[in-house]
Amino acid sequence: MLELLSPAGSMDALRAAVQNGADAVYLGLNVFNARRGAKNFTLEELREAVPYCHVRGVQVHLALNILVTDRELTEAAEVIRAAARIGVDAFIIQDLGLVELCRSIAPAIPVHASTQMSIHSLEGVLEAARLGISRVVLARELPREEIAFICRNSPVEIEVFAHGALCMCYSGQCYLSSVIGRRSGNRGQCAQPCRMPYGFGRFEETRYPLSLKDSCLVEHLHELRSIGVRSIKLEGRMKRPEYVAVVTRIYRAVLDGRPVTGQDLQELETIFSRQGFTQGYYLGRTGPEMFGTHQDVPEDRELMAAARATYERGENPRVPVTFYAMIRSGEESQLAVEDPQGNVVRTRGPMPEAALNRPLTEDELRQRLSKTGGTPYYAAQVRAALEPGLMLPAAALNAMRREVLDQLTALRGRTEPPSPGTYAPLEPHPGRAEKPVLTVSVRTAAQITKTLLAAQPAVLYVPLTELLEHPELPGQLPPETALAAILPRVIPDRERSQWAVALERVRAMGVRQVLTGNLGQVRLAQQKGLEVRGDFGLNAFNSRTLDYLQRLGLRSQLLSFELMLSQIRDLQKPLDTELLVYGRLPLMLTENCIIKSRTGTCSCGTPTRLIDRMGEEFPILKDPGTCRSVLYNGKRLYLLDKLTTVEKIGLWAFRMSFTTENPAEVDAALAQYLGAGDFDPGTCTRGLYVRGVE
Repeated sequence: MLELLSPAGSMDALRAAVQNGADAVYLGLNVFNARRGAKNFTLEELREAVPYCHVRGVQVHLALNILVTDRELTEAAEVIRAAARIGVDAFIIQDLGLVELCRSIAPAIPVHASTQMSIHSLEGVLEAARLGISRVVLARELPREEIAFICRNSPVEIEVFAHGALCMCYSGQCYLSSVIGRRSGNRGQCAQPCRMPYGFGRFEETRYPLSLKDSCLVEHLHELRSIGVRSIKLEGRMKRPEYVAVVTRIYRAVLDGRPVTGQDLQELETIFSRQGFTQGYYLGRTGPEMFGTHQDVPEDRELMAAARATYERGENPRVPVTFYAMIRSGEESQLAVEDPQGNVVRTRGPMPEAALNRPLTEDELRQRLSKTGGTPYYAAQVRAALEPGLMLPAAALNAMRREVLDQLTALRGRTEPPSPGTYAPLEPHPGRAEKPVLTVSVRTAAQITKTLLAAQPAVLYVPLTELLEHPELPGQLPPETALAAILPRVIPDRERSQWAVALERVRAMGVRQVLTGNLGQVRLAQQKGLEVRGDFGLNAFNSRTLDYLQRLGLRSQLLSFELMLSQIRDLQKPLDTELLVYGRLPLMLTENCIIKSRTGTCSCGTPTRLIDRMGEEFPILKDPGTCRSVLYNGKRLYLLDKLTTVEKIGLWAFRMSFTTENPAEVDAALAQYLGAGDFDPGTCTRGLYVRGVE
């Protein structure tokens, strides 16, 4: 069965989803979820929502899909334990450490990998499965051929987004909102700066180069079912209940076999769109036609009223039941009801009397028992053992029907408490006591200057493709410096073989280490005999994530630059940790090439920048070895004048990252690292290390 999973940002939206045919809903509490701007649910409301859904045969998936700090882990553990007791059917998780927490505290509750995990390949799915995850929500950028390949080979369920908003950036890899406004998408507070206007070189109020149209795959549902997708997800926890009602109703009808109509498409566009819809990612057709913005249009009052009526007026019966009636002379009448899960409840009524005029017939009995209006049930079948010539008042039959259905509702809404797990604290790992070493990452071989080599960094990170173009590099490094190849954060299955070959080639050159920012690349590198270091894309935000990465075999991990220095100090450090102290922060990683979407041609080698309404600049660079874009912050992160204040918080290394710098600028920055640097607020930023994120 292809599950229809609908959003529920409020109790009204939940009712709208259920009454319009959702098989499952996903919702968040007012903490620890990626849509903290929605109305969301309290634990008390969750206690109401779960039985409401379960009675109607609908599952409840709880989104706890943000990064959590060490200080929040105890509260998160209590939320997990309480939600498990209430009876949620699954947890949707982004944070690797939180996955481990769910598996230990509520081992019977399935864990689903949020799209925020940036899983986009079979290798990523397999790694999630090894972690105990039972379903993976794939990155929205994948085309159908790759979805099909993953489904054919996946040991766990696959879920895809079928309708709703598309982020310009790979989910879980966007730091634009946090860096420019302290509202982190990884913490559920995204301010959606991608929906704002930008210009190329100068600000333009009419240009929206980061705003994608909403996805709409309603015409591809049968294909999604046939390729093995387990669940289709409708985006919209920030949307009105009427939106949820309309979208769920249409997708339900099409899943049930009705062809898509022109009216369906018109209603979907009317309820919400951004200048129409796109299937660009699914069909593998990226480009300018995928972009659009939301336009204010008059509300369709008739459509909205009809949508509200579906969840405000009465009940839409959706649970088939079978009635069993036994009416025999000299015995109390008996009635039982059975639901699809095999739950059976029974009751007894008055003894029937001999009919004076018109005896009770099986047709009349069936009609009486089929009057289930106002309940979630409908009579799929009535089986009766009725002796002829007997009479039983209609009021008695109605009372028995109401009683068994009430009992069935109570039974279906009951939750058996799961077997609880334990919350085991981690062993203390304060980290390194000595002064951190220097590590350096570059984009080009030209940035590897004599000054850089003389600084003898412990590790020099170079893009893998740049290493292949400069095979002389391994022989130029001092013996104190290890060379590590940087892998792209996104390696879809269609590109896996070429990168596997590239890894073999750099290993033959003498390279023994790899830097990766995606879970799906770790074992690929390890299988090629390379040690793995973790980059910022893994979003290491708490001690439990670091503990997992250490057990996965990583040699070191760059900590999230969304953490405060005080939070970094308090982390347990079971593996070596790096802190980014200089460089442009990568704010977005996009499948749609921002440069090509502007010009219509591939001109990634041409320096390009976006300008926002405040005059801030955002350089755009090609992700090395790919045709994906990376949007960088205009101001460089700068802690070079503060190193003595952070060198005793357990870190292994300070990392300097060079992106747009020319060789002279590289040398100047290294001189500041080795000496006394000056912070220039006009060109530099302290990032989020002091001010933090919401």
